[in-house]
Amino acid sequence: MDLVKKDVKYLNKDFAQFRQNLINFAKQYYPDSYQDFNESSPGMMFIEMASYVGDVLSYYSDQSFRESLLSSATEEANILQLAQMLGYRPTLNAPAVVDLDVFQLVPAIGTGDDAKPDTRYALSIQSGMRVSSETGVAFRTLEQVDFSQDTTTSPLDISVYEVDTSNNVIYYLYKKTVKAVAGEVKTLTFDFQDPKPYDKIILPDTNVLDIVSVTSDTGNKFYQVDYLAQDTIFEDIANIPFNDPTLSNYQSTVPYILKLRRTARRFISRVRDDRRIELQFGAGVSSDADEELIPNPKNVGMGLEYLNRTTLNNVDPTNFLHTSTYGIAPNNETLTVQYTVGGSVNENVPVNSITSILEINYNTETEVNMQGGSNLDLSFVKGSVAVNNSVAATGGKTSNNLESIRQDAIASFAAQNRAITREDYIARCYAMPAKYGSVAKAYIIGDTQKDTADKEYPRDTISNPMALNLYTLAYDANGNFVDPNPAIRENLRTYLSNYRMLTDAINIKRAYVVNIGVEFEVIPKPSENSATVVLRCVNELKRMLHNDRMQINGPLNISNMISQLDRLEGVQSIPSLEITNLYDTNNGYSGNVYDINAATKNNIVYPSLDPCIFEVKYPNADIKGRVVKP
Repeated sequence: MDLVKKDVKYLNKDFAQFRQNLINFAKQYYPDSYQDFNESSPGMMFIEMASYVGDVLSYYSDQSFRESLLSSATEEANILQLAQMLGYRPTLNAPAVVDLDVFQLVPAIGTGDDAKPDTRYALSIQSGMRVSSETGVAFRTLEQVDFSQDTTTSPLDISVYEVDTSNNVIYYLYKKTVKAVAGEVKTLTFDFQDPKPYDKIILPDTNVLDIVSVTSDTGNKFYQVDYLAQDTIFEDIANIPFNDPTLSNYQSTVPYILKLRRTARRFISRVRDDRRIELQFGAGVSSDADEELIPNPKNVGMGLEYLNRTTLNNVDPTNFLHTSTYGIAPNNETLTVQYTVGGSVNENVPVNSITSILEINYNTETEVNMQGGSNLDLSFVKGSVAVNNSVAATGGKTSNNLESIRQDAIASFAAQNRAITREDYIARCYAMPAKYGSVAKAYIIGDTQKDTADKEYPRDTISNPMALNLYTLAYDANGNFVDPNPAIRENLRTYLSNYRMLTDAINIKRAYVVNIGVEFEVIPKPSENSATVVLRCVNELKRMLHNDRMQINGPLNISNMISQLDRLEGVQSIPSLEITNLYDTNNGYSGNVYDINAATKNNIVYPSLDPCIFEVKYPNADIKGRVVKP
């Protein structure tokens, strides 16, 4: 007997649709077999059970598809994985960065006009000196402090510290400024036996900022790369005669030399679903050196005859971009991993608060400098070392919210490791490694220049195609907007130079902060508690005007605010909502005066021509609501 082709509908999506279509299916194809469609019948029970299963399966099918797309995913684990699949490593936390002043006393030699510092006592302090703020936030220096050198990149400030009764100098005060970053350094060891392809280790902390080093007890060092196929890295070395006798002549202007180095020992890092950091190594062993798997450039293009005479499987030029083993796996050795943890707005400590030295190590050159000097004076000089921050630490922030990670990943993928469009530059600003500081907000526009060519139709300015103006802001300890300190700006300038077009010039400028207040009137529903309704409105405005949601040169939509408040439970209507400018510096505001009324059109407050950002600095005090009668 031939089977009857049944008309099956595949567009059912929910319980009700599944149920009705199953009933219609039974009536159409089994009219004589089953006719009892009463709600309490056994047949209807099975139909509804099948509808329930279909509804659940349909939901999970839709949800699985949504979670497979970065644009619609909602689960944190999926967003993190998809972001990393696009080549973007989320910055979960960012440490504060500060310019740290380091001081030491140097005895004077000579008297009167012949007095000068005794340079034998100039100290050389290794990078990684640990200091602390009054609130207990630890910082470490990223550069060495060499008081014996006075260069354009690391100038030495000298002043008279103490004189005797005859006005002869006793001590001079040396000062140098270096970059310091917040964070605690931790050290863990991991034992490896026989090599395993793509072996992994997992760090226990969820607030890892940076991998400082991975070293083996055999004396080998593993280098972090962007992907395991990358077998070359850039390494900066001190520009000293020992490393390069020729280039060391330019040490005053070029303190470091950038070298290209091949390495078979390498690893990548990725953020796990639980926000811990995972390190993954290569697949080879020491006997399978990557160098044996990469063809000689001279042999590329020599043809099949050469190919048949070699052990190489392929002489395709693309082989220069990757290797077959993707690096060497750890083999019967112990790895020591140093990494930093931290990242919080609490690390953005104020001026003159970093004053304690926790740990300090000197270079061996210090003892050399002391030949002929007094050991007693050397002990005094070492004891005189002090630190202070003349600028506030900025850049520290807590973990990115999921929406920020999503948008940054999409922008980073679009940038493709280069900066051409404005969006590319914005993405690079947010992707700067946390150890160099953090940018909270970024905005970029084309530069302008004076118009001197067009005489017939003169204009004040014209677009400058060779330059871009980048406006940035950072967070302070309270999560409010501040100018990034010089250390962050310099790091950002250097970081962007690796991605910018050759002809692009980047000017990092100040974005203005316009502090605002919000006053509104609300008519509660008769059955609602007035105070509760006002509190709901205030909390909603806090959410809408939170600094994380604000953007440089972003407008304020008053109509949208009123609409959102109207939807809240217990709100009958919002008769009025007014935005005011708060600028009194005595109360902690920025001092920037802005004519809100003149800038408002069609219930939208537009930003100024000079890039600015609106900020509610004290939400608990600056957002005020008042109950009125209908």
